[in-house]
Amino acid sequence: MKKILAIGALTFALAAGVAVPAAAFAVQRAQDQIAAPTAAVETAVLRQGSKGGEVKEVQRRLKQWGYYTGSVDGIFGSNTKKAVIAFQKKNGLTADGIVGKSTYAALGMNDSYNALNGSSASGHGGSSNYTSSDLQLMAKAIYAEGRGESYTGQVAIGAVIMNRVKSPSFPNTISGVIYQKGAFTAVSDGQINLVPDQTAYDAAKDAMNGWDPTYGCLYYYNPAVATSAWIFNRKTVTVIGKHVFAI
Repeated sequence: MKKILAIGALTFALAAGVAVPAAAFAVQRAQDQIAAPTAAVETAVLRQGSKGGEVKEVQRRLKQWGYYTGSVDGIFGSNTKKAVIAFQKKNGLTADGIVGKSTYAALGMNDSYNALNGSSASGHGGSSNYTSSDLQLMAKAIYAEGRGESYTGQVAIGAVIMNRVKSPSFPNTISGVIYQKGAFTAVSDGQINLVPDQTAYDAAKDAMNGWDPTYGCLYYYNPAVATSAWIFNRKTVTVIGKHVFAI
């Protein structure tokens, strides 16, 4: 598997819109929930003209990742619509400027997705099921494997790890997946021991909380450096930055 997940040396250049610390996110999210405790249900589908806490959260995430430059005011105006369309195009979604199930899922807004989907479950499992050691190791793996990728690309690496944890074909722990022999080049060459930055920690938390920009992928590779014919035969689901994500 070493060749399957071969990752070339990546440039140390973080994408614009570095994620805010988790504590700041928690405070903002709590404020939104107080202001509009049922917004996820009442405004399930967001479009131009919508208002409320869910709109504010969409704006916050889009601004964090560099798609939106306006005020995070909870008002879905033309600038918010343009940002949503740009995000949808980047993620291979229908670019209609409407935030429905698929866009909620891509944004990692699991509560909103589940409200629209008629489910009470929160994502695919929260990070509360994991330890601080799991979080640290996940952040180290993300930083080592994808520190030159966009924020979404870094979350995607974490999502592949989480998908493997849930798959019967792989070890059922984060450490087991990451340290599986030959699975990740960063483990083999020692880059796993680099100190992760805050972006990697934020990406790890989002992945562990259920955001999966890969839509269930178990593999990823950089086609510029991968040498295994086997990996090229896997079904491609999406491409994020330099990485192809496959099942």
